[in-house]
Amino acid sequence: MLGYIGLELRRTVRDGGYMVIAITLPVAMYLIFSSLGLIDEDGGLYMLVAMAAFGASGAAFNNGSGVAEDAAVGWLRQLRVTPLGPVQVVVSRAVVGMLVVLPAVVAVLTVGGLVKGVELAPWQWLSIGTLLWLGVAPIVLFALGNGFLLSGKAAPLANSVLNLALAILGGLWLPTSDFPGWMATLASWTPTNRYAELSWDIVLGGSPSAMAFAVLGGWLVIFCGYAVFGYRRARLS
Repeated sequence: MLGYIGLELRRTVRDGGYMVIAITLPVAMYLIFSSLGLIDEDGGLYMLVAMAAFGASGAAFNNGSGVAEDAAVGWLRQLRVTPLGPVQVVVSRAVVGMLVVLPAVVAVLTVGGLVKGVELAPWQWLSIGTLLWLGVAPIVLFALGNGFLLSGKAAPLANSVLNLALAILGGLWLPTSDFPGWMATLASWTPTNRYAELSWDIVLGGSPSAMAFAVLGGWLVIFCGYAVFGYRRARLS
């Protein structure tokens, strides 16, 4: 299984689109949004976390789209004749997904600290970096499920739309406090909002809520089952 993880990781990193989607885009958006000063009451901390989360989710969805492309060229068919079972394949691809989101998180946080002059305590940098990395796990699994179930042409489009929709609804582009009441309530149940909330709470002087962990945990279980189901029903060509 480790050999398979290494293979997939090398294939993903070589993808030029990964560099654009996972690193360049969120960094550019962070610089633009923070320079416009649309949300500056907190010294740009809200947008720092939001764009790091957006970059991580974008990398996760990009990883999921790669699965559909593998199916289109027959790679998943080859995996079916290996000793790797469905759970092992899903876990391996999820590990790859978790690894490829890390550069996006590091890139945005680094630009925030070195370019935009964001000041946080060392423990805060470490905490939000860890939470922004580990907290994206449900989204990684959701994207994988889409990749297994959708065609090579449909998956990238679907994942791109879902990434954008979840970012907007989850409050990564605008605070949910600016949403209508019903929309803010809906946002609180999205994985993206609760995922970013963990780090927002820390940088704004609080601590992550039990509710945020509970909602993310629920999505993790649901999407884990979805990804395994997706692999079992995957389109192999």
